[in-house]
Amino acid sequence: MIFLIEYDRPSGKIVEMRKFADSERMTAQDARLELELKLHRQGIRREVVILEASSEAALRHTHSRYFDDIREIVREKLSA
Repeated sequence: MIFLIEYDRPSGKIVEMRKFADSERMTAQDARLELELKLHRQGIRREVVILEASSEAALRHTHSRYFDDIREIVREKLSA
């Protein structure tokens, strides 16, 4: 699966996440470009990424920073 994520770094939250089949790679890339251009025109600074994983659960495991609460991440780092 391919995941398109719009992430607001200051708030530590996903604004939008869209899923695409592996066969829709070009559609996902076009959607990413369209979203980046839209955000740029509006003067909104957000992280926009395309990630691949076998499932959403796998993505949550490998890219937990997009899904975990920012306070939780900091707390874990400080206690390590």
